[in-house]
Amino acid sequence: MDLLIKGGTIVTMGNKGIIRDGAIIIEGDRIIDLGKAGEMANRYKGYERLDAKGKLIIPGLVNAHQHAAMSLLRGYADDLPLKEWLEEKIWPLEAHLKGYEIYVGALITAIESLLGGCTTINTMYHYLPDFNEARAFAEVGIRGAIGHVCFSWRMDEDRKALYRLAEEWHGKADGRIRVTVDPHSPYTVDPEGLCELLKICENLNQRFGSPELPIFEHIHLAETMDEPRKVEKAFGKKLEGGVVEYLDALGFLNSSVTAAHCVHLAPREPMILAKKGVKVVHCPTSNLKLGSGISPIPELLKANVTVALGTDGSCSNNSSDMFETMKLAALLHKGIRLDPTLMPAEEVLRMATIEGAKAVHWEGSIGSLEPGKKADIVIINLRKPHLTPMYSEISHLVYACKASDVDTVLVNGNIIVEDRRIKTIDPYKVMEMAEKAKEDLLARLRGLD
Repeated sequence: MDLLIKGGTIVTMGNKGIIRDGAIIIEGDRIIDLGKAGEMANRYKGYERLDAKGKLIIPGLVNAHQHAAMSLLRGYADDLPLKEWLEEKIWPLEAHLKGYEIYVGALITAIESLLGGCTTINTMYHYLPDFNEARAFAEVGIRGAIGHVCFSWRMDEDRKALYRLAEEWHGKADGRIRVTVDPHSPYTVDPEGLCELLKICENLNQRFGSPELPIFEHIHLAETMDEPRKVEKAFGKKLEGGVVEYLDALGFLNSSVTAAHCVHLAPREPMILAKKGVKVVHCPTSNLKLGSGISPIPELLKANVTVALGTDGSCSNNSSDMFETMKLAALLHKGIRLDPTLMPAEEVLRMATIEGAKAVHWEGSIGSLEPGKKADIVIINLRKPHLTPMYSEISHLVYACKASDVDTVLVNGNIIVEDRRIKTIDPYKVMEMAEKAKEDLLARLRGLD
């Protein structure tokens, strides 16, 4: 589609800053130009026009850590610590999951995310060849990094799944789908397994990756205080420092690793992450809900670590709302450090856009509105009492906007959400599918099928 989006205020997150009464020119799946509306309208004739007057135009938000299929488990196991939540509730239920339920859960997450202005999701879950998260994302029209989560106890199975996932999906759906290699955590994958997965990632990159679309690693790291002890108990390794130092000694850490959580870090570990180029994903809502703690984000930023934002799965957050995540990330650190200057709005918005794009190794294509980048664009309706008056667009985006303010969403130049209606799929049918899938899953858990 050749499109001229005209009349809104563009928050580019790039070198052009904020353009009021601006316009964006799209040809096919890419932005070819942007600037003042009058200048663009005179220069570009014959384009289909989209009126954005009175609205904010921003890059699509990036959710850099998710478990998309787990929206099917939303509310199933609340108010429990991580160990009990995983081992006594989530893993026993997941043992009964079929591919179709993974697919339906991912459909729900993709719809919810797009309606909330999120155009890219980095998801870690179980890959099955028939129905899976990649298929769901491709059908709905969202952009996604799709990983298969790996454990030591099933490494043979995981190895096969990774190669099949990469062969079937990397670079597919007009380049919207890419693949990641996902060791679950340092305490569920042994040292040999971690090193093997690193080599598998390198091999997959040689076969299927490219400089523009590399395959990268995605892991949970330092999520809870007892993680070093869990590694020691699981693998008989004595850790002198934290789990970051442990992974560094194994040679696992490098610039292709994206690490979720990083809550409990030893004092020198932020510098290790920075030196190795590891990207960190801050998941404040799930970390608080599971009582895991609060990541030392100011120290990570001071060390020049790339920090992105993630919601985590809807089973440990109950929402895929990136606006909620931005606001919480901004407020949380101010409150606990008694310093209102920490985590300013612009820095947090960068974490949800261009820094998020870096965390999923897509910064050359998404994360900011600039010529040559993909047309992943969100238009926000400002005609709301809670958004009136406005002194700062950046402040409004982080502290005042809600997911429900999103009006229009484009991915790859295609209008996926228009007037708050998703165009690619019937959300009400998907909701019915999800309710039925939930009942079938619970019946299998109870041995009733």
